Amino acid sequence: MKSFLINIGRKSRKALTFPLTTKKKDKVLKDYIQLIKKNKELILKENTKDIKNAYKKKLKDNLIKRLFLDEKKILDILSSIKKIIKLRDPINIVLEKWKRPNGLNISKISIPIGVMCVIYESRPNVTSDVASLCFKSGNPVILKGGSEAFYSNLILSKLFRKSLKKNKIDENFIQFIDIKKRNVVDFVLAKMSKFIDVIIPRGGKGLVKKVLNLSSVPIIGHLEGVCHTFVDKDANSKIAKNVVYNAKLRNTAICGATETILLHEKIIKKFGISILKKLEENGCKIIGDNKIRKLYNKKIQKASIKDWSTEYLSSIVSVKSVKNLDEAINHINKYGTMHTDCIITQNKKSAEKFLKSVKSSIAMHNTSTQFADGGEFGFGGEVGISTNTLPPRGPVGLNQLISYKYQISSNGKIRK
Repeated sequence: MKSFLINIGRKSRKALTFPLTTKKKDKVLKDYIQLIKKNKELILKENTKDIKNAYKKKLKDNLIKRLFLDEKKILDILSSIKKIIKLRDPINIVLEKWKRPNGLNISKISIPIGVMCVIYESRPNVTSDVASLCFKSGNPVILKGGSEAFYSNLILSKLFRKSLKKNKIDENFIQFIDIKKRNVVDFVLAKMSKFIDVIIPRGGKGLVKKVLNLSSVPIIGHLEGVCHTFVDKDANSKIAKNVVYNAKLRNTAICGATETILLHEKIIKKFGISILKKLEENGCKIIGDNKIRKLYNKKIQKASIKDWSTEYLSSIVSVKSVKNLDEAINHINKYGTMHTDCIITQNKKSAEKFLKSVKSSIAMHNTSTQFADGGEFGFGGEVGISTNTLPPRGPVGLNQLISYKYQISSNGKIRK
């Protein structure tokens, strides 16, 4: 295993030196689309193997939901790759340039970050999204998908390598670790810093925590998505009802799903109760503080301190009453995970204060938190969402997968 992984690292390092043009990159991605179309039945067949194994292992419903592929999801995969093709190549662009009084001509030029390693669970579309984004940004990528999506990930990565080979480009721009042993991840995190420049974890809290604890390589990612929607006293009731419902229940299994609703105490009776009623009528379990329980339903479960920092990833939501905007902001900054947080209000000043004051990497106004997605941002897809304080933050798409260098020229200048 050790020699196998070291070899993968060496191959990725070598691929990093392979010359690429925008034309070559886009041709590979176009051929990848055709290969996915041509092998659609095979992809679905391989995905069925994963689904059967998932049921045998009695995985949670939200994990199986993420794992499942059908014709629509394959069309979504193709759509994402098409969007990436249309995006401008982010590499070798002059970001800034200036001339100094000392005679130096300075240019800041975009370059790839280097070798990426993405460790992920459940979603097979991550394989195609990440491979496409990393390749277009010139970053070789080592993929370590979860064992639950093994066959789906394997076929999608093989097809990408086939497209690379067809275009006479180093296949090792994309490599998939096809070993299921658990200690593979431990070795990658602790022993491969010589070969890997950045690690991106995408998955549950357990996986991300492990990466944060063990990695000897810089990390881009987030531990949890404890997202909030705050309904202010100046909220439009119709907007509030629609946005909150979508933010919580459109897809409960994604990291951008709202997990805590904050209701200004002045609107609880007016329309806050109807918001909660709509959620409950559609299968959502409400957990509330004392005021919510008193005004809405005494029988609902009482919220504990633990609930304010829980990412449910299911049809459960914790609800808290707040006295004012400041209390809402303070609650989010205390219990949130700097992922995505929203205010619903018609008051522009309140909205501006909220957007500036919450620590979130994505702050929203009158918008469902479920829009926390690279595709929805126009990035063509994402390799993940970062809640790091240092950039990149939010959805990490094509233009976030770059670094830069300074290029200096002069007419033989020497420093005095």
